Amino acid sequence: MKFIKLYESFEDIDSICIKYGIQNYTINSDGKVDVDGLVTFYGCNLTKLPLKFGDVTGNFHCGANNLKSLEGCPQSVGGYFYCNHNKLTTLEGCPKSISGDFDCISNMLKTLEFCPKLVGGDFNCYNNNLKNLYGFPEFFDSDFYYAANPVQEILDLFNINKLGKVIDLINEYGVIQQDGKLVILDRLEEVFYTSNMEIPDINLKNYEVY
Repeated sequence: MKFIKLYESFEDIDSICIKYGIQNYTINSDGKVDVDGLVTFYGCNLTKLPLKFGDVTGNFHCGANNLKSLEGCPQSVGGYFYCNHNKLTTLEGCPKSISGDFDCISNMLKTLEFCPKLVGGDFNCYNNNLKNLYGFPEFFDSDFYYAANPVQEILDLFNINKLGKVIDLINEYGVIQQDGKLVILDRLEEVFYTSNMEIPDINLKNYEVY
């Protein structure tokens, strides 16, 4: 394989794969790498990914780095996808589908825009700065972990782990407005009615309530 310049690297794709222990890979004509197995860049002090990936059949772990972007991540992941403990302010570049868990904890995310459309396992976004839930995958039916985000105080009102249907309704009804600054109270109450849940006392500290 001749040299293909990616991410301003002066190593070719083969040598990068060897360096990071990536096996069973195929290099496509566009320079993207498909991997039949797992890929891990955990704790490698990366500021950007050294390759561009297509499909990865196993796990993909790029956590505990200094990534500000997910550019180069796979389009699909057959196992879990971890991008936790980085410096991400956006999920742009994230895989479109993940068969296992999705973990983006301890970043600087304000939105879930560009998150995977399909997550087969649990969804963990603990310790970010999320004030709304736009972009969350529709029809999600596993556990959602959201503590240490401003939006926690809204979701805690429902007191359940499987929040996918509730989040779908929150987004559908436009409960959270103005980029996460305002909550429309009667729309939030309608989510409880539709979900056959009793409406609790609602006192929000992170939002204006209209």
